[in-house]
Amino acid sequence: MQKRVITIQDISCIGKCSLTVALPILSAAGLETSILPTAILSTHTGGFTGYTFRDLTEDVEPITAHWKSLDVRTDAIYTGYLGSERQQQLIAQLFSDFRGSDTLILVDPAMADQGKLYPAFDERFALGMRDLCAQADIIAPNITEASLMLEKPYPGEDYDQAWIEQTLRELADLGPAQVVLTGVSFTPESLGAAAFNRTTGSVDYYFTERIAGYYHGTGDIYSSALLAALLNDKPLAEAIRVACEFTVGAIRRTHDAQTDPKYGVDFEHELGHLIELLKG
Repeated sequence: MQKRVITIQDISCIGKCSLTVALPILSAAGLETSILPTAILSTHTGGFTGYTFRDLTEDVEPITAHWKSLDVRTDAIYTGYLGSERQQQLIAQLFSDFRGSDTLILVDPAMADQGKLYPAFDERFALGMRDLCAQADIIAPNITEASLMLEKPYPGEDYDQAWIEQTLRELADLGPAQVVLTGVSFTPESLGAAAFNRTTGSVDYYFTERIAGYYHGTGDIYSSALLAALLNDKPLAEAIRVACEFTVGAIRRTHDAQTDPKYGVDFEHELGHLIELLKG
């Protein structure tokens, strides 16, 4: 039977991120993907100015009430960018309403990067995201987001393996059984992810080449591919490999084509590779 995912994120009409990458990636992986948009923007907020923004907070409860009347069941719930503390509260209620005994909840606490919160957020929002992560089965923060949720100083690139593994365990202590930390690097040439499974106590790493530049939307691409792999029955260590390889392939295509990275990366031409990785 085909598995279903509910993914809760904004729609940025231009600039590939959030729902415009999650929906095609999850669908290509063979997953029925239902969406709950939290906002509609003319573009994403990184590198563009003058963008429009329509808040859809007031639509969340009517949509989920209708779903409840239909007795909707789902195999996974996946959250990305949320726009406010009120949305965090509504999504926490959605977890309660739609979580079945086998439902996998993945929270990507998309709110910060490179040591800074996104412009719309403050430290209170970060703590609210920590509370939401406590209800998840798996979370996928970057190092900035992890530092904010744990209220510890952002280390920049001044960390070692012991710091990473301690941070993974502290994040797991919040509640999730599995933690993936993205943007991990121990050498200038490589970049990847670290994963911790609280049930087994195992820590796994996977690294790919580091490609120069900053590329918008890659965190959303990574989290979507990670969930796609997990729902295609890949163990956590294999899922981080699939997500890393797919994401770096999309970045490499964009870098080689010398297209403007603020419009997102060419993940579309990598979807065939994703399917091969999932079959492997």
